[in-house]
Amino acid sequence: MMTSIISFGVLLAFVLVIYCTIKWWNLRLTGTDPVSLLVFCSILFTSGLDVGLIMFPLAWDFPLYADIAAEPAYGFTNPLAIEFGYWGFLIWAFYFLTGFYFCVIEPRIKFFEIPLVKLVNNLVIIGTCAFTGALFLIYLPYYIPMVGDGETVIPAFYVLTFLVIAAAAYSSTDIKFVKILSVASTGLFFGLIALAWIMAGMGVGDFMASASNLTGYFGNLHKFVLPMSDYHEFFLFWWFAWSIMIGQFTARFIGGLKTWQYLLALLVIPSIPMALWFAVIYHYYTAGIGTEGIMNWAMVVVGVIFVINSFDSLIRLYTDNMGLTVAKLGKVPYLVGNVVALFVLTYLFQSQWLQISWVGTVVIALYVGCIAFILLKHRKEVMAINSMPEGQRV
Repeated sequence: MMTSIISFGVLLAFVLVIYCTIKWWNLRLTGTDPVSLLVFCSILFTSGLDVGLIMFPLAWDFPLYADIAAEPAYGFTNPLAIEFGYWGFLIWAFYFLTGFYFCVIEPRIKFFEIPLVKLVNNLVIIGTCAFTGALFLIYLPYYIPMVGDGETVIPAFYVLTFLVIAAAAYSSTDIKFVKILSVASTGLFFGLIALAWIMAGMGVGDFMASASNLTGYFGNLHKFVLPMSDYHEFFLFWWFAWSIMIGQFTARFIGGLKTWQYLLALLVIPSIPMALWFAVIYHYYTAGIGTEGIMNWAMVVVGVIFVINSFDSLIRLYTDNMGLTVAKLGKVPYLVGNVVALFVLTYLFQSQWLQISWVGTVVIALYVGCIAFILLKHRKEVMAINSMPEGQRV
């Protein structure tokens, strides 16, 4: 059942991506708070990803994908290609679709202003935010095995999770903090790649040999569209769960790209640092190089900053949607309210009773509802779009 739901959602999304790109090919997109392409991609990259990008490959993913006796679905290519396929290139089209929608179409039809839709969307945002915090807490022993016994969530991990939520809440109080933190953490990620390269003693030949495995993804691109395993299905639901809220948050920052340029930018630009990271860390895996000491701590620090980036964008989004802004509440009540609420929800969700597949299913239902709303009430208006909404034109 769940496989059929996510397969339908993925195919629907890609059909819509193709349609929007062809119909509005040269439409120049401008958000309400446009920024440069560098800043936009930094915000998108760090808001839409978390610590899993850094910690999962060596700890779980590469060994899982390499064990084709236990997981024959992965036998068609190499572990690096599969890892890249789970995180990079094609699936960023989901963010293109939602970003395009919130930049061009939503200001005209206001589907997400319908009270029930607005409520459901905000519950998805808050729930996903807390669920992400719960996963962060649960997996902290694996991220930081040098603290505790490497298996048990200890009081120090609750403190760290609380501090991460507090830092994200503070960052969300001013949009300039979100921009600055996004650019800074993107730079830190490139610094982490350079550190990993140096610590491994890699040469250019080593890197090229590792990176050449990425051709296994592009040569098998069609196999990454629909779920190939339960784990892949989980990732696709995860991307769907985030797609509406990341598109809604980042649409405001689009700075004058044409539709086709926007799609190309989302497919290619975030994939470059991921390809570099995965290629370097895959060398660690194939060469049997450990990450103990400085390298592990550096991975943890950058990963934690990515989590803060994800949280602050989501906090900013749902507080704006519900009118619970700093200007209305005051900074202290805003901070206390968000920190306490998210930490309590994170604690409650650590039992993992909330499944990401449920959230993804709700998001797919919102996709379908929005399409039906357009076809029934705003089809002619949407089909006639040939410029940006008033107030967003350049």
